Amino acid sequence: MLRPGDKSIADVGGLHNFMNWNMPILTDSGGYQVYSLSKLRKISDDGVTFKSHLDGKEVFLSPEKSMDIQRNLNSDIVMAFDECTPFPATHSEASKSMKLSMDWALRCKKSFKNKNLLFGIVQGGIYEDLRSDSVRTLIDIGFDGYAIGGLAVGETQKQMFDVLEYTSQKLPSDNPRYLMGVGKPDDIIGAVSRGIDMFDCVLPTRSGRNGQAFTSIGSVNIRNSKYKNSERSLDENSNNPVCKEYSAGYIHHLFNAKEMLGGMLLSLHNIYFYQNMMKEIRKAIETNTFEQYSKKFLSDYKK
Repeated sequence: MLRPGDKSIADVGGLHNFMNWNMPILTDSGGYQVYSLSKLRKISDDGVTFKSHLDGKEVFLSPEKSMDIQRNLNSDIVMAFDECTPFPATHSEASKSMKLSMDWALRCKKSFKNKNLLFGIVQGGIYEDLRSDSVRTLIDIGFDGYAIGGLAVGETQKQMFDVLEYTSQKLPSDNPRYLMGVGKPDDIIGAVSRGIDMFDCVLPTRSGRNGQAFTSIGSVNIRNSKYKNSERSLDENSNNPVCKEYSAGYIHHLFNAKEMLGGMLLSLHNIYFYQNMMKEIRKAIETNTFEQYSKKFLSDYKK
């Protein structure tokens, strides 16, 4: 939206051309990003006014504006504009936030003119009645897919799983169910077992940049001194290119030397780990062995 700007992206034919990426692209509406600027934003029924982190100028973002921007980006999946309910929030606060998001969802649907897909976002905090109201409203409006938002914002894993348990079963079974902003490998396993199909999260790359690698037996901190002279790979159970080509000791050295390559290699390693995990999950579902797979994965991962 701000840099390089959605119109600049439109001028080159959309994100697929800009990024040279011919696979599906999902774009968020800006709701969560505005949520993260809590000290720089003002929310009204019309939309959100926030200060640009680039030059401090005020910017107004509405449901209609969000749809216009995502139309210019030409993403395959467009997310409705919503307000991410903070945690903790009282029932009254969560209700007000959810109702605002539902009003915005309707406005998004009315202004949506893309040939691609539009997903609605379920809100309501950790309150079952509010989540149920949100689901009913979104189904009445009608979307191509349904996301569950407002999680992974400070609640416990049990609270998140409880919300998923009673929310996902109310969503249409023939539409994608998307859990936004999640998460750790054990979060994903637990969410899939509760009916979730799709995920997004910055964790693989953010963790990689900070020296954390995900492996089949748990996460490791490559900065730990025990890796200083290690000639072993990060994960001896993995066949990914980073594990095949580079030792843990070498990557440890890169981080100690503050070499950019260290974060790049761990980011690639983590993306491969997540992609492979999802591939295994799909295979387990197809072969009706997901329960056995999840038990073994979690047992190995938490060693």
